[in-house]
Amino acid sequence: MPSGKGILFGKASLFLLAAFILFQIEQAVAPTLSKSEAVSEKNPPPAEKPVEKPPEVSAESAEKATVIAEFASAAAQNLQLKTNVGWAFGGKSQQGWQIYEPLIRETIKAETDAGSAEFAAALSERQKSLGLSPSGILDESTFRLFISNWQLRRLKQRTPAAAEELAAGAPTDFYDPGRAPELRQIEHETYAAYKKMVVAAAADKSLNLKTNSDGTLASGERFLKIVSSYRSKDYQNQLRAASPNSGRAALAVNFSPHFTGRALDVYVGGEPVSTEDQNRLAQVNTPVYKWLVKNAAQFGFRPYFYEPWHWEYVGVN
Repeated sequence: MPSGKGILFGKASLFLLAAFILFQIEQAVAPTLSKSEAVSEKNPPPAEKPVEKPPEVSAESAEKATVIAEFASAAAQNLQLKTNVGWAFGGKSQQGWQIYEPLIRETIKAETDAGSAEFAAALSERQKSLGLSPSGILDESTFRLFISNWQLRRLKQRTPAAAEELAAGAPTDFYDPGRAPELRQIEHETYAAYKKMVVAAAADKSLNLKTNSDGTLASGERFLKIVSSYRSKDYQNQLRAASPNSGRAALAVNFSPHFTGRALDVYVGGEPVSTEDQNRLAQVNTPVYKWLVKNAAQFGFRPYFYEPWHWEYVGVN
């Protein structure tokens, strides 16, 4: 029979053996777990893709899309009419209204060209204000109404200027500096307003006008120089005799606003005062003419729609 010491020794040995085996097992398992964890960190499971929301449509974009859908047909018709619609003015047959597009766009406050749905939409609003059918189509009847309104905004005064009402224009302000002194006369207020307008135009760097240090137009600059100002009735008759085919639209028969000294022909490009369609079309597309259309009224000048170069001083108010 074993003694008490032997029994204790035997139990201790078994305990030590068990501890040793458990230690060995932990050592064998630990590297496997570490390796698995390393692999998991190196190749994490793919993250779930967030669900993409459809892009939000702004109110402005939605409104534009509505305008395009509503006025696409009108825009297509305007694109045809701008060169094809027939009408007459000053005893001459006319074709289309593309020469007057800058004036039309300013009238209806349209920022885009005549073949756009936005132009048709702006035209529709203008037609509505005039009591017309708001079709957005610039047909002959609408265009004639525009002409009537433009003509009504012109100079009303018909009294020829008296000598004391006229100022002598500086040769450097004229397209032809050698023009005779009697042909360089301008009504006082008109001349002052013209000078202010020219300084404002010269300050607009987008026009690239050649200027002097004081902001006036340089002698070598032609744009906005005065081609013609005050005319006597005798001189008007001489012009008509020299251009018998000019028609009433170009050279008035009985009365010309130039008699008042308040009408100025200014250079806007091309042949200075040629009424040929191609010349006028080139003129209305110059930056200077477009600037006048947008800004001349601030200085009291209104256009004669048929002649891009002709502007009349009616006063700011």
